[in-house]
Amino acid sequence: MNITFRQLRLFLALADTGSVSQAARTLHVTQPTASMQLREVTQALGMPLYEVIGRKVYLTQAGHELARTARNMVDEWERLEQTVGLLHGMHKGRLQVSVVSTAKYFIPRLIGQFCQEHPHIDVAIEVLNRDGVVERLRHNRDDLYVMSQPPADMDLEDAVFMANPLVLIGPKARRGQHLQLPQSFHDLKTQRLILREPGSGTRMAVNASFAARKFRPGLLMELGSNEAIKEAVAAGLGYGIVSRHALGKAPAAQGLRVIDLAGLPIASAWHVVYPRRKSLSPLAQKFLQRLMQLGASKA
Repeated sequence: MNITFRQLRLFLALADTGSVSQAARTLHVTQPTASMQLREVTQALGMPLYEVIGRKVYLTQAGHELARTARNMVDEWERLEQTVGLLHGMHKGRLQVSVVSTAKYFIPRLIGQFCQEHPHIDVAIEVLNRDGVVERLRHNRDDLYVMSQPPADMDLEDAVFMANPLVLIGPKARRGQHLQLPQSFHDLKTQRLILREPGSGTRMAVNASFAARKFRPGLLMELGSNEAIKEAVAAGLGYGIVSRHALGKAPAAQGLRVIDLAGLPIASAWHVVYPRRKSLSPLAQKFLQRLMQLGASKA
């Protein structure tokens, strides 16, 4: 079997993008060149590795096995490059991190500081909903994964690095306006609650807290982003529950106020996870240490 390392990278790009043309752009080759190289990989294995249905590529079972093996080989090679770079006193390499959407309020700033300390590294951040991050985690697509509700059915290295309190928010009173604020969870029964969509980490924590209290909202609105919830609350459509990190330093400037009730905020935490058998690259280890230092500074 004669397959080059570059061909393996091309096949991985095909598996990740689901498109020959996008895989070609990723590897900076022409589409005819990519098609020819992929045919050579298929011929080398002697069986179909993918099929095209409706212009989208779907891997066969053999294709999935090749992608898994190729990813392990590429990861090992990148770890070797980083280790050799460190031995030479350099800090080169690539860091790839997937984070849930709420983490976008603090992860980019942290990544920016990390890049200032390691100016020659390449960084890729995938910002997705929880389902998207879990999917990438299941396929070992990245170095590290940041979320508030890791999947319970996977064997993971799991470190809690920072609190993620979930707070109740209401509209800021306009001049001359008096708002009757809820004084207890019982008062929320008669109010519309605006929550994240089912399956999000925030919603999972909220549902668990409500279940423990035997509380069921009377009126409910579900929205797919923190921004949408904040806009709806500021417009007076109801009360929302979001991560405190989603509010920034000045909720009032967004037309919002944080409301204190017994049992709030709802306790949640930020986790950084990766598959237990995964061997982290030197860069990933350094970034993991930085996350833990961030949590210690916030404690």
